[in-house]
Amino acid sequence: MVPVLLILMGTSATLQADLFSDKKFLLLPPINFTIKATGLAQVLLHWEPNPDQEQRNVDIQYHVKIHAPEEDEYNTRRTESKYVVPLHEGFAASVRTTLRSSRSPLASNWVSAELKPPPGSSGTSVTNLSCATNTVTSSHTHLRPYQVSLRCTWLVGKDAPEDTQYFLYYRFGVWTEECQEYSRDVLNRNTACWFPRTFINSKGFDQLAVHINGSSKHAAIKPFDQLFTPHTIDQVNPPMNVTVEIEETSLYIQWEKPVSAFPVHCFNYELKIYNTKNGYFQVENLTTTKFISKIDDVSTYSIQVRAAVSSSCRMSGSWGEWSQPIYVGKEKKPLAEWCLIVLPTTICFVLLLFSLICRLFHLWSRLFPPVPAPKSNIKDLLVVTEYEKTASNETKIEVVSYVEEAGSEVMENSMF
Repeated sequence: MVPVLLILMGTSATLQADLFSDKKFLLLPPINFTIKATGLAQVLLHWEPNPDQEQRNVDIQYHVKIHAPEEDEYNTRRTESKYVVPLHEGFAASVRTTLRSSRSPLASNWVSAELKPPPGSSGTSVTNLSCATNTVTSSHTHLRPYQVSLRCTWLVGKDAPEDTQYFLYYRFGVWTEECQEYSRDVLNRNTACWFPRTFINSKGFDQLAVHINGSSKHAAIKPFDQLFTPHTIDQVNPPMNVTVEIEETSLYIQWEKPVSAFPVHCFNYELKIYNTKNGYFQVENLTTTKFISKIDDVSTYSIQVRAAVSSSCRMSGSWGEWSQPIYVGKEKKPLAEWCLIVLPTTICFVLLLFSLICRLFHLWSRLFPPVPAPKSNIKDLLVVTEYEKTASNETKIEVVSYVEEAGSEVMENSMF
C-alpha cells in the first residue's frame, strides 16, 4: 500500500511540475463571491468555481483571507464557508484559487466582498459586556437532568440618550433566544439579563454569541456583538454534601461532585483546612472525593472544598466557588489562660454582689454617715448687731447694718 501511495504522489508532483512548465496554464479566480449574515455573529461566505477554468487533473483549493474585523486566513476545498465573528464593525474577506500542493507558486487573482457595519451613532452601544454560565438541575430529569443558566451585565453607552433601551439575544449553535428577565438602572434602562434555562451545552465546543441592540427616539443605537468560549465563563458549582468527622487525632473529610453534566471523574478538587488557633492554612489538590489528615486535639478547624473541570474532559477553566465552611474541633485553653479569664470575672462578680448587699441593707449610710450641714443662712453671718449703752440714760440703741455686695444699695434703720 505504501509503495502505491508514493507512486501516486510522485505522479501528482510530476503532473504539477509539467503544468508549471507550461506557461499557458492559468488559475482563474472564483466567481459570484458573496457574504451573508446567517445568524448572530455568524456569516456565510459563498462562491462558485470559474467556469472557464481549464481542467488538467489538478487538485484545486481555495485560499480565504479575512480582512475585517480581524485578519485571518485559511484554505478550503469547498465553495462555501461559515465564519463566526462579531459583526458590529462589519466584515470583509477575499478568496482566490490555488493548487492544493504547498509547493505550488500558482494562484489566481483575489476576489473580494464586504458586509457593511450596521447603522448607529458612535458611543451609543453598550460597553463592558460580561457573561457567566452556571449548571442547574432540571425538572425534566429524564430528558435533560442538567441545564445551563446565563447571566450577562453591561454598561450604558456614554453617548446614549436617557430614553435608550437595550435588548439582549444569545446564540449557541442553531439556537437563538431573546432575554425575558432584565435588571434596570435608575433611568429604567436594561443593564443586566438573566436566563434561568438556556440551550447552552456545557460540554459543547461552540462559541457563545451575545448580541445587544437598542432603540431611542433621539438617536440610532449601534448594536454590539461579543463571543464567549463556554469553558472560560462557566462557574463551576461547589461540591455537594461535604462531611467532616474527627476520630482521636484524625480528620476525615468527604464530599460529592458538584451539580454538573460532567461525570465524577472529570473534576479536580482543592481542599482548604484552616487552623483557627494558629492561623495555619493547609491546601491540598486532589482528584478524589476523600481526604484524611492528622490534627491536634486542642484546635478548631474550618474546612472548605472547591472544584474545576479537568482537562481530560474539556479545556480547563477556572476554579468554582468554595463550599460553605464547616467548623470542627474544640479548642482547649491552657491553665494560665483560664486563670486570666476566671480571676477577673470572679473579682467583678464579688464586687457586684457586695454592692447589691450594701444597697439592700443601707450599709453605706451606716458605714459612712453624712456630715451635718450648717443651719444658718449665709446672709445671717453678715448681720452685725451692736448694742450701745448711753451714760445719761438706759435707752438701748440697736443698729442693724446690712452689708451687701458692691453695686447694691445700703439701707440703715434706726429704732429709738
